[in-house]
Amino acid sequence: MTPAGKKAQSKKSGARKTTAGRKRKAPVLAPLGPVGRLGHFAARNARWVFVVWAIVAIGLGFFAPKAEKALSGAGWEATGSESVEARDKIFNGGGGGSYGFQVVVHSESQSAGEPDFEAVVARTEEILDRSDAVAAVVPPTAGQSISRDGHTVVVAAVAAKDPNEMVSAADELKGELIAAGTNGVRVELTGAAGMWSDFNEANLEAMLKSELISWPVTLAILVIAFGSLVAAGLPLMLTIVGLMAAAGTLYLGAQLFDISIWAMNFALMFALALGIDYALFIAMRFRNAFFGQGHTAEDAVADAMDTAGKAVLFSGLTVLISLSAVMLVPSPAFKSMALGIMVSVVFVLAASLTLLPAVLAKLGARVNAIGTPWVRAGEHRSELFARWGETLWRRPIVFGLAALLVLVALTLPVLKLDTGMPSIKVVPEEDTSRQGYDLVQAAFGPGYPGALQVVTPADEVDRTEAVLARDPGIAQVSSAQPLPRADGEEVIVAVPTDDPSSDRLKATIDRLREELPPQALIGGPAAENHDLETALADTTPLAIGVVLVLGFLLLLVAFQAPLVALLGVVTNLLAVGAAFGVAKWIFQDGNLSGLLGFESQGFLNAWGPIFFFAMIFAIAMDYTVFLLSSAREHWEEQGDPKAAMVGSLAHSGRVILAAAGVMVAVFFTFALSGPLPPKEMGVILGVAVFLDAFLVRLLLLPVLLRLTGKWAWYLPHWLDRVLPDIHFGHGEVSKGARAAGTPPRRQRAEKS
Repeated sequence: MTPAGKKAQSKKSGARKTTAGRKRKAPVLAPLGPVGRLGHFAARNARWVFVVWAIVAIGLGFFAPKAEKALSGAGWEATGSESVEARDKIFNGGGGGSYGFQVVVHSESQSAGEPDFEAVVARTEEILDRSDAVAAVVPPTAGQSISRDGHTVVVAAVAAKDPNEMVSAADELKGELIAAGTNGVRVELTGAAGMWSDFNEANLEAMLKSELISWPVTLAILVIAFGSLVAAGLPLMLTIVGLMAAAGTLYLGAQLFDISIWAMNFALMFALALGIDYALFIAMRFRNAFFGQGHTAEDAVADAMDTAGKAVLFSGLTVLISLSAVMLVPSPAFKSMALGIMVSVVFVLAASLTLLPAVLAKLGARVNAIGTPWVRAGEHRSELFARWGETLWRRPIVFGLAALLVLVALTLPVLKLDTGMPSIKVVPEEDTSRQGYDLVQAAFGPGYPGALQVVTPADEVDRTEAVLARDPGIAQVSSAQPLPRADGEEVIVAVPTDDPSSDRLKATIDRLREELPPQALIGGPAAENHDLETALADTTPLAIGVVLVLGFLLLLVAFQAPLVALLGVVTNLLAVGAAFGVAKWIFQDGNLSGLLGFESQGFLNAWGPIFFFAMIFAIAMDYTVFLLSSAREHWEEQGDPKAAMVGSLAHSGRVILAAAGVMVAVFFTFALSGPLPPKEMGVILGVAVFLDAFLVRLLLLPVLLRLTGKWAWYLPHWLDRVLPDIHFGHGEVSKGARAAGTPPRRQRAEKS
């Protein structure tokens, strides 16, 4: 290439400038810690890093397309609960359990006994009888499964497989069953298996639709944030690699135990969110070291990883800690969902610490290729955010109090938040399980879809039937049926008077458990939902406490300052509380239901508090680590509270704003999805990220650093002897930092 061509290429890519034809001498790289050395190693051995990740991505990616079919659709139960014990006894005893099919045959013009109607019933029974998921077909019976007007009948199918396999069977059978209807006679598949089949299918379609919308939006925002199409592709690279590896791992895991299909959905979302955050933070620091400071590409990678990479590592650990609390919920669906997200986080984190450094080292100046007019070559410090930091330093009370009042006002509605297990309203109205559910309720009463299955010893049948018959919450009691493979146990079906999702039915279940014989067990889908809701209510306080304590300890280890760790956790709580306050106003009270296109259940789904809390707290900790790591770096270098606060905003504010903008856009696309749960997820997480970024990380937390001054960074000597030695900056710790409690023994050359 000619000298003129080289000059043009250098100008276009934002390469380092020269003076009088002489290249600026690259600065000496400061001593590196473990994360910096890992980044340096990856940069120097980029080819081998690419080979290893190619093997991982291709090897696990081979199984990724199969993950959707291998993952299960059920698992929404409380392990070890009475209802699950009852279901297992019925299933093992030959009674079929609670995941059998209810197939509704209905006609407005014909009724049971007429030729066309009976022909449809016969075809329905034949389809069910051919399925290996059906142990026996129970024809319609007068007085029990044939309505009084004869226009609606229910063909029951006894489950021959476990709940997950019954949901899969429902996926395969519902189309054929619907097609069995003819001449004005409809066939609809409902029941627990049918409902979860429809819900999972609608949820998957909604997630895919949201992803199709969010990816172009994400790329556009990333191009604006990075100023370069090549740099904007880095987060997407991490997302794709992490997701392929996570999906393949989930498929392999599904061969050993049940993993919910939701694990895949959430893994996709978190892989994208964290890939954006981590790539932004590391790549911007790399560009500063390479273009701004004049380091070689390999040294710039090492510098970026020694600072931003360390923050990314701690951020990933906080995310994993927050999500690990969900594993405390005694439910297969919850455990596998948390597991799926954690797997994706591990792969994205690993790629951020190894693959991303290797790619950046190979790109060098080309990281700014295909740039926009506003591409920032080496600008790491934002003067706009520096001025914002100066404003907050001068007037902390005014801005801090305003932010606090808004967050508290949004949090107060949480005191009146109600929760409940998802009702049939989470299934789209046009789906077969929703259609069949409505037909059954209209023909047999509101409690028919939530029939209770009571397992009782044979010598307690009379007493059990008497208790059920006189209970005001029970509309109908069937005769006891012996379990063929059980020794001396029988099952009684009791139809409640109330809808399966009503509080009155929950009260009926609790009352019956007090009055029935001690050995009697109450099961059925409604009882399983009630037991899971109870388990969630019992587990949520513990899980939240674990997240808070572990989050505080990790921040304490990372930033070596108890007060800073406490401020980080408390401000995270404010962001979470405000998001749930907005969720109560929208989803429980029904505001904006017309705009968002949903039917309010009158409560928030019971799994929301613990699951969304963990997710919101994880994302909030992500931004907390980014801001505080920058503040800690400036504090170590200058020992000046103002430099720490203003510098943290100047150097991390733009990254936080860009990452939050992408995530808000991504999450809000889920608000466009069909089923209610994705809408809840999208709105709650989107609002949480918006409030956390704009009111907490870029306003309230800096104000608190201003008000606490040097005491924010104080570390008692006794605690210093316990904590590992962690630093985020280069060079020896300043005298000002030492005077505030950072011991003189801390030398940058010995950093961890």
